[in-house]
Amino acid sequence: MINNARIKEIIISELDNLNQEQQKSVLDYMLCLKTDSNKGVSGTSLLNFLGSIDQNDLLVMERAITEGCEKVDAGEW
Repeated sequence: MINNARIKEIIISELDNLNQEQQKSVLDYMLCLKTDSNKGVSGTSLLNFLGSIDQNDLLVMERAITEGCEKVDAGEW
């Protein structure tokens, strides 16, 4: 098990291997971990939105997901 001091040491060491933009992303992520706003909402509270999207719109979204997400472009990688 890694102790707290060692974790900090590893994080600082790894940060030195990142460019400034990547370091900013790490900082943003760390700050995000601290906020309570990222805890989400209960599923029960989402029930208020049940039926708020038109059925035809849902079908259009489903079709777009199916058509756009199930294709593999072997040459992409």
